[in-house]
Amino acid sequence: MKCLLIAAGRGKRLKTLGDAKPLIPLLGLSFIERVILTAKKSGLTDFYVVTGYNGEKVRQYLNRFSQRRNINISHITNEEWKRENGLSVLKAKKLLNENFILLMGDHIFDESILVKLKNERIADGEVMLAVDYNIKTNKLVDVNDVSKVLVEDDKILDIGKNIEKYNAYDTGIFLCSPAIFSAIEESLKSGDSSLTGGIRVLASKGEAKTFNIKDDYWIDVDDDKTFKKAKNKLLDTLKKTSDGPVSRYLNRPISIRISKYLVKTNITPNFMSFFSFILAMLGAFFFFLGGYINLVIGGILAQGASVIDGCDGEIARLKFQKTDFGGWFDAVLDRYADAFLLFGLAWYVYASDANWLTLFIGFLAIIGTFMNSYTADKYDGLMKKKLKGKSYWRIGRDLRIFILFLGCLINQPFFILLVIALLMNMENVRRIIILYKNE
Repeated sequence: MKCLLIAAGRGKRLKTLGDAKPLIPLLGLSFIERVILTAKKSGLTDFYVVTGYNGEKVRQYLNRFSQRRNINISHITNEEWKRENGLSVLKAKKLLNENFILLMGDHIFDESILVKLKNERIADGEVMLAVDYNIKTNKLVDVNDVSKVLVEDDKILDIGKNIEKYNAYDTGIFLCSPAIFSAIEESLKSGDSSLTGGIRVLASKGEAKTFNIKDDYWIDVDDDKTFKKAKNKLLDTLKKTSDGPVSRYLNRPISIRISKYLVKTNITPNFMSFFSFILAMLGAFFFFLGGYINLVIGGILAQGASVIDGCDGEIARLKFQKTDFGGWFDAVLDRYADAFLLFGLAWYVYASDANWLTLFIGFLAIIGTFMNSYTADKYDGLMKKKLKGKSYWRIGRDLRIFILFLGCLINQPFFILLVIALLMNMENVRRIIILYKNE
């Protein structure tokens, strides 16, 4: 499906962040890159971008972006960009003769909105606007600037920024038929060149439908305040329902703060996976050296690696660099790191007491750890399906490494090996039972 993207405005209220609003960086990507990549991830393929203010600069930027990301982008120029946004939509009239998605270049949103919206059905002559009914709870919206919508039976009765009676917000995300062009032209005859004017025309004919986005997020970034909200919301989406207790309350808050700065660099997710692995291997090396100081240093390095291990996925999600190889590469390095850390700890204890029981406990800890990782995909898949996005209890790598870290600090390496061996294998048995009961 094709996508029309409006990016012709000046954005005076954000001029301190850049002289071309579509190119203002937000966590490692410009506005327009983030919108296009979100739409591409939802399944859209061809993009028509309307530019106006600073148009040549934006178009050159998009050409480089298009080549780098292998995305098909066609340019549309609107020399009347100072007027209302309906004219930008009209510039695409000769290029779009089928249903298409219409987006705003400064709206950041949850990709699931588009995933669902693009599969909705509209008749010839209709448009569908994604609306937000959370008018009392949505804290991302500037109530004084947002367009309001009055909806009844999934159809728009009225729309505008200054209407008194409304029950939803306009998200700026549309599924359009080519009828939107004639509607804007009809609105133009009465002196209204806005997109909203065209929607009013269709609404008067009962041809403006709505789509409920439910709890999915969106934000119109128009000033410094909403820019900060958008930044915080994107960072908040990095939290995972499968995060264990240590990751949720300790590792993730730290790694997100680190990733917030790393996305501004050229550091890749795979580099962070490898860097985390190196830290873990250094930790294991210190275990092999023996002595309490080396034990503590090794524990600190292991916990540091656990925190850093969250950055690869966070960078990948923020910059749309997630790949199957990256996920597999990270998992492989984690397994090697786990094995060396636990064997290093077992060797640390064995070197002091020469007790074969230590090596056996170390073996149980390693095999329990490997099986814990092996069973994670099936278990996580079941929990996500049953709980539908809610967080759930999970004992995994974050807790295991943190226990190891604490054991090193209190100089109880054998006891911690025993705890990890018991905890990991008991967790594996628990998962097997849960999966069996839900077969």
